[in-house]
Amino acid sequence: MDTFSTKSLALQAQKKVLSKMAPKAVVAILVDDASSQVLDELYRATKEFTRSRKEAQKVVKNLVKVAVKLGVLLRAGQLGGRELEQLGRLRQRARSLAMTALSFHQVDFTFDRRVLAAGLQECCDLLHQAAGPHLTAKSHRRINHVFGRVADCDFLAALYGPAEPYRSHLRRICEGLGRMLDEDSI
Repeated sequence: MDTFSTKSLALQAQKKVLSKMAPKAVVAILVDDASSQVLDELYRATKEFTRSRKEAQKVVKNLVKVAVKLGVLLRAGQLGGRELEQLGRLRQRARSLAMTALSFHQVDFTFDRRVLAAGLQECCDLLHQAAGPHLTAKSHRRINHVFGRVADCDFLAALYGPAEPYRSHLRRICEGLGRMLDEDSI
């Protein structure tokens, strides 16, 4: 039996085209000001921590690519009931994690990097489960790369530490997260 499907082919082509677009152009189309601020500050903090512009760009680029592909899958109606349920759980967990991150920033001496790292890893697992067979192995590696970097305990400790420029990056990340929570975009 021939398994060729033009719908599947069109979906693959759409994902391929979107994956080749420049990250800045994709971000301009897909994200609002608050999301853009968070991504920009994540880039700056990652660049500072890794001392590598290339690594910081790769983290943000991978994050954007995965988000775009997930958006394409949603728009094309490719996700089943269980996968949509997993995405709902991911959204709830991401909102909860954003509130936790804000709380850690606003209340001195409450930061616990293990809590944030575990929450980020849970989001990673939920994303893998939701996207499952719809993404390539390369896209799953991208997910692992992004979450591996942002859930790194040393990175989180530096970000929440008292030293500049991390303090400024965290303040702007939290401002953006706060706006995203207010706008219900997380």
